[in-house]
Amino acid sequence: MDLQELLGEELYNQVVEKAGENKLAVISDGNWIPKDKFNDKINEIKDLKDQITSRDNQLEDLKKVDAEALQQKIKDLQEENNNTKTDYEGKLQKQTFDYALKDALTGAKVRNPKAAKALLDLDSIKLDGEKLLGLDAQLNTIKESDPYLFESEEAPPNSPQIVPPGNPNGGSNQGPSDPFAEKLAKYN
Repeated sequence: MDLQELLGEELYNQVVEKAGENKLAVISDGNWIPKDKFNDKINEIKDLKDQITSRDNQLEDLKKVDAEALQQKIKDLQEENNNTKTDYEGKLQKQTFDYALKDALTGAKVRNPKAAKALLDLDSIKLDGEKLLGLDAQLNTIKESDPYLFESEEAPPNSPQIVPPGNPNGGSNQGPSDPFAEKLAKYN
């Protein structure tokens, strides 16, 4: 619908006379858009052009990259990671072995685990789960050759007996009677 149909013939002629040479347009005819929407679209187009330029630059940079050098670098990093992993696992196994050996020596009542460890052939001892294979035979050999490294299992024959503090008679008065204690007991 145009402006003439909307206003009618008479009103349309009045508006045209007052407008004179100025052209009139109806905003809802689709030819006009608000200025801020127009500016937003222009900014959006600029941003898209900038993104296209940035992508083109990235593609040019990627064309310059040496693919073989990158593949070699990846292989080097993978090898370094495998070496680090192997070293870490080796250290972890050694630490587990050391703790298991220390616990086994403590359990065998070794007085000085460090000295006893120096006498062991550690290469022939293997850790299987929580058990140390080959340790018992070596400990028996050391017990025979150096018994002073181990705590004895029975008390020495002339060892003093330790008496707990307090009344050694266990609370009974088997000795002579105490007259003062008897008098005190009467007054209570």
